[in-house]
Order: sequence, then C-alpha cells, then structure tokens
Amino acid sequence: MIRQLALILAALLSIAPASAQTSAPSADPADVRVTMLTEQGPVVIAVHSGKAPVTAANFLKYVDQKRLDGTAFYRGVGAADYGFVQGGAQNDPKRILPPIAHEPTSQTGLVHDEGALSMARYAPGSATGDFFVVLGRMPSMDAHPDAPGDNQGFAVFAHVVEGLDVIKAILIAPKSPTKGEGVMKGQMLETPVKILRVRRTP
Repeated sequence: MIRQLALILAALLSIAPASAQTSAPSADPADVRVTMLTEQGPVVIAVHSGKAPVTAANFLKYVDQKRLDGTAFYRGVGAADYGFVQGGAQNDPKRILPPIAHEPTSQTGLVHDEGALSMARYAPGSATGDFFVVLGRMPSMDAHPDAPGDNQGFAVFAHVVEGLDVIKAILIAPKSPTKGEGVMKGQMLETPVKILRVRRTP
C-alpha cells in the first residue's frame, strides 16, 4: 500500500503549491485533542470528530489502543515549508485495523491546508493506520468529483494546533539515498523519527 500511495502522492506534488495559504478550521466543540510525543518534541492535534466522524473515530481507535506507540515518521516529501511527512503503522499486521470507508473533502468540508492530517490510502476505502501531515496548501489532494479517474482525494480528519515546527524539522531531515522503491527512493528518512506515544489530551 505504501508503495502504491507513493505513486499517487508523487503525481499530486508535481503541481505547484497554491499561492494562497489557509488556516486550520476554527475550534469545534466536537474536536478531540491528542498529543503525539515524538523524539523531536510534542505535536498537539485537533481531531475533527464532528466533521470527519468515520476517519476521526478510526484514528482515535489507534490512539486509544496504543497502536501508534512506537511507530515513526518515516518519509518526507518537499522542502522548507511545503510538502508532507508520512508516518504510522507502515502496514504492520500486528498494528493495523480493518480499512475504513473513505470520507472525501467534498463531503467533510475540510481541505489539505497548513497542518492538516490526512489518511494515506491507495483505492478509496483502503486507509488503515498510516497518515500524513501537510505543510502549505495542497488543493490537488482534495476531492475533485468532476475530474476523471480516482477523483476522491485523501481524507482530512485533523489539524496540528501546536508543534508544527516539529513537523517542519522532520520534513527537512536527511533522506537516505538508497531506501525506498521507485518514486519513494530518496524520500525515506535516513533515521525515522520515532513516535513514542500518542494520547488524548486531558
């Protein structure tokens, strides 16, 4: 799945970044705060349970069952303040839960803007326990129902509200010249950044 996802994301990143930047959605009473402690510092996330109930519930299940503890951010695509970092279960059969239904941005109203968390997938409905964090605005990752082919985009379900500097540091971390296959070669972090634990924030 990760290899297939790489092909999709590589195509999307060939589109230049949007000139206009947008901010994370305003606070929603249904949002659930989660703190992800990484080796490089904490990242606080607002999980949009009200806007993306299926995808948010899936992520919170991984959190509550401690399935993300000990995983890592392992991939960074882009440079400086534009791109994405990818992390999660890496399709580990001991960690992943069954795939979930796809919630496109055209349904949720969420978009791939600064700090958005979105589910990694291949075909719609194949997302499990891998996710990516966006830096900048990437409208090409949103759903485009009028476009041909797989036009469902990726499912945004949360935003970083604190610790975006940690994500930016991961994006520009050294990459391995040999790790990865196909378009992923040169995108894998030389030293993955461990996700030590992920918990709901009291």
